[in-house]
Amino acid sequence: MSTTHQIWIQGATDRVAHSPYITQLEAHVKRIIDPAFSHSFNTTTPPATTTHAVTEFRMARNFMKNAVIAQQQGYSAIAISHFQDAGLAEVKSLVDIPVIGLGETTMMHACTLGRKFGLITINPVFIPWHEDQVIRYGLTQRCVGVRAVNCKVSDFMHAFATEEGYAELAPKFQKEVDHLLAAGADVIVPAGGLPMMMFGGRQDHRKIRIQTEGAPIINGITVMIKAAEMAVRMRQLDDIAVSRRSNYAHPPEQALTEFLEQG
Repeated sequence: MSTTHQIWIQGATDRVAHSPYITQLEAHVKRIIDPAFSHSFNTTTPPATTTHAVTEFRMARNFMKNAVIAQQQGYSAIAISHFQDAGLAEVKSLVDIPVIGLGETTMMHACTLGRKFGLITINPVFIPWHEDQVIRYGLTQRCVGVRAVNCKVSDFMHAFATEEGYAELAPKFQKEVDHLLAAGADVIVPAGGLPMMMFGGRQDHRKIRIQTEGAPIINGITVMIKAAEMAVRMRQLDDIAVSRRSNYAHPPEQALTEFLEQG
């Protein structure tokens, strides 16, 4: 089957600084993507180097501008691999092709796998942000809480590159998993591409495996890619697209022009 659709994957990472992660992510996407689809992974430089709302605002701006470029270049869908979903609503309003957000899509999918889910982020500073996401998506009653592994992005890079780094990080993640299981979580959601690729999905290749008492740990990257494929297919089959009635209404042409020129 020949490739007929392209997915623009938009990250908040840098190809050089986060090479160990991006290498594994791209290999994973290549392995799981449908033969009728291809992808490009688009980075952000400088990446999300700080954990602050101002950084998320900068990510949102970059995602919005790149979404317009993706549509102009003929991509069939956009998949934003930044769990915080910065600018997601704005991106959906700007383009006519499907836009999939990693955080929104993963949490919605978690609700199909269990009664309650819990989130584990990479740093405590993100806890309020993820709590706001849960509220915004109307999932308060389905989420038992948000926990954090207190580490740095460089710790994940070390863990992707070496077994020693993984052995140092895994027990910290396990500790937070245990807290969520005790709180009643049926599904564990790593809140970000880094912990998803590190701990989500199949762990057969790891010497140290996370124990979950039967609760799945979702690799949201897989969910995101498959959701993007489905969105493209749904549009072909039933002409299903986002509502333009309220939040995702197209901006006036003047507003879009001013944003692209000055935003």
